[in-house]
Amino acid sequence: MRLVCAGILAAIKSFSPSYPKLDGSSIERLDPALDDLIAADATVEKLAEGFTWSEGPVWVRNGGFLLFTDIPANTIYRWRAGEGVTAFMKPSSDQGANGLTLDKQGNLMMAQHGHRRIARLVSWSAPNGPQNVVAARFQGKRFNSPNDLIVHPSGDIYFTDPPYGLAKQDKDPARELAFHGVFRLDRKGNVTLVTGAIERPNGIGLSPDGRILYASNSYGQNAVIMAFGIETDGSTGSGRVLFDATEMNRKAGKKGAFDGLRVDRTGHIWATNPGGVMVISPAGKHLGTIVTGRPTANCEFGDGDGSTLYITAQSFLARVKTRAQRLNF
Repeated sequence: MRLVCAGILAAIKSFSPSYPKLDGSSIERLDPALDDLIAADATVEKLAEGFTWSEGPVWVRNGGFLLFTDIPANTIYRWRAGEGVTAFMKPSSDQGANGLTLDKQGNLMMAQHGHRRIARLVSWSAPNGPQNVVAARFQGKRFNSPNDLIVHPSGDIYFTDPPYGLAKQDKDPARELAFHGVFRLDRKGNVTLVTGAIERPNGIGLSPDGRILYASNSYGQNAVIMAFGIETDGSTGSGRVLFDATEMNRKAGKKGAFDGLRVDRTGHIWATNPGGVMVISPAGKHLGTIVTGRPTANCEFGDGDGSTLYITAQSFLARVKTRAQRLNF
């Protein structure tokens, strides 16, 4: 009897809800090196649907759940295995929050593109309670609409600022900056410009050693991922093109360009592009693509071992098990 009970308990502990395959999804393999990152039998699972535009996923390790945004719905949702999706914060900002991340202390950081600022949630127990505004202006001028953000091991925060939260974007009379920037917010609260030369800076990430900053361009005529060296004082160089998808997207008839991205523990870049998530080596080689078959906004590594890639794709939340692992910071 004890052996039977032990077997039942083991089965319960190992139980994981099964989810259907996301319609139209597949794994496109262009290089054998992808097999080291995604198993041959991996599939893209559909976890939830019904969103207007899902975005900004972040895995909360202390809680064992995923947060992600739906910008038009002005809501931050929470997904947990076995529980599904519940509303975590509504409203999430004026016109909705976009990218999310956690700071060094585990606090939720939000790129609030409607409020045109970076904010920190004061308390997890009060998601609709007070927030601290940590950055709202550069040289006295309001940001356009902060989009995505990443925290460096030093505690500095790097973020992108395209015009997508402005009603008329470049032509909006409320616009104050003459460029779309990638910025650094240091631990003293100072904001400096990394670059103002990217047409539509969007996704952002860091190399495993924290010495390279990646920023993607969501401008279709220049669909690139840029790489910037980070000095010991947090300053950055002029940058170089790591990967250019402009011609590839044009030939495939894909509209749009890069959006969000994540970097794994071995330095591979997982970058959302129209229709899926491209996997790019640290040297800039395209190894393959997780095809979702629909516009894809962002991704995030999660679960206990950090090997599951969660994907926000238009009205869906999806995931794929990988052999990669998330960064520790």
